[in-house]
Amino acid sequence: MRRGVLLAAVLLLAACGGPDHKSPPAFVDGAKGIGDSYLPTAGNGGYDVAGYDLALKYDPASGQLDGTATITATATENLKRFDFDLAHLSVRSVTVDGAPATSAVDSDELVVTPSKGIRRGAKMTVVVAYGGKPQQLRDPDIGAGGWLRTPDGAIALGQPQSASTWYPVNDHPADKATFKLAMTVPDGLEVISNGVAGPRPSSGGWTTWNWSEASPMASYLSTVVIGHYRLESSAHDGKPMVIAVPDSLPADGPAATSVNRTGEIADFLAGQFGPYPFDAYGAIVVDDSRIGYALETQTRPAYASSFFKDGPDPTVVAHELAHQWFGDSVALERWRDIWLNEGFATYAEWLWTEHSGGATVAESFDDAYNGFHWGDPPGDPGIARLFGDAVYQRGGMTVYALREAMGDQAFGTLLTTWTSTHRDGNGTTAEMESLASRLAGKNLDALFQAWLFGKTKPAHP
Repeated sequence: MRRGVLLAAVLLLAACGGPDHKSPPAFVDGAKGIGDSYLPTAGNGGYDVAGYDLALKYDPASGQLDGTATITATATENLKRFDFDLAHLSVRSVTVDGAPATSAVDSDELVVTPSKGIRRGAKMTVVVAYGGKPQQLRDPDIGAGGWLRTPDGAIALGQPQSASTWYPVNDHPADKATFKLAMTVPDGLEVISNGVAGPRPSSGGWTTWNWSEASPMASYLSTVVIGHYRLESSAHDGKPMVIAVPDSLPADGPAATSVNRTGEIADFLAGQFGPYPFDAYGAIVVDDSRIGYALETQTRPAYASSFFKDGPDPTVVAHELAHQWFGDSVALERWRDIWLNEGFATYAEWLWTEHSGGATVAESFDDAYNGFHWGDPPGDPGIARLFGDAVYQRGGMTVYALREAMGDQAFGTLLTTWTSTHRDGNGTTAEMESLASRLAGKNLDALFQAWLFGKTKPAHP
């Protein structure tokens, strides 16, 4: 290199800060969706939530909800802007790491622009002050979910989305987080939520109920129920158990009789699936004609009273408790794999029926197998059939076919290995197939393809 050229190069290096100079990182907007093809706008990209801490006040007389959400998270990209899911509520202020941030509500998204970019890997604390009169989310394919105002309180419940109707959230199971709730309501009302109950201070005619769930939870599994309920608090296996039945139902009626078997049924399922995965047990019965389903809300499943109109029904309790392992502790990564939730919960119903002296698991399988329409595969059901019969019944038949192909010993190992390996995390169909094939000592791809994705009747196992 000639001397003049060398001198020019040295001067250029000096101007750029020397050979170790690094360009400033590029900051981007977090995605307005987590990447699930079934629900493209659900969840958000750019960060991973560690925990939600809600301090809220609800007035049943007006339907007004107000408070703050403190959200701790880690940036997974260099962020100049990011979103939370938040529906039908207004935001008063947002801070990021104590500094005021710019915010705007765009449809069902809360868009947050911090005062400076958040570097990838950095932990951040976002505090959102918000309020309004919560409503439900409504989708023509999946129905309604979220906040329901009741004459004496409210019920927040729904799948696959509901949390965004009452707090800012990354509303998708792929981003699980711990959960704390301090809900202040008029004296005389009960508040039931997830996890372990804390102190209940009262002042000036208002009581604050504290609940906390220390295990990571998918957001649709969070719930709060406010109203007049009888709370039965006890301990089971050294952990608190809270059973909530509304005052509108008899204390010794079929609903209470059914959910009071929670501890017994959970113990039976623990013998099949491995240790119960959470720090609390319980159940909530809701007596509202707008809710006709049961949901596996974490640690404390919710049951519509209509399940018990013809008498006690412990099989629905077995179904929702099975979800504490399959769906809650091990959550979905994407909604297309919902059979992993509902198939194993249906299989648990068959197990409980056999255990209770009813039809054997094989007989329950045959009953489903002989009367089923095989045109709808459950392995990728589509959003319109997310809760269709194929997901439940054909999902359950897939579990039974897997048991028959593996043998009882290897299948039992599959159940406990799956729930321990993926505990507090997420799982996929591909991971289930890989584990089952390894434990069976043979490739099970043909079985999974036939039972989950084929449109013709598989051979009886």
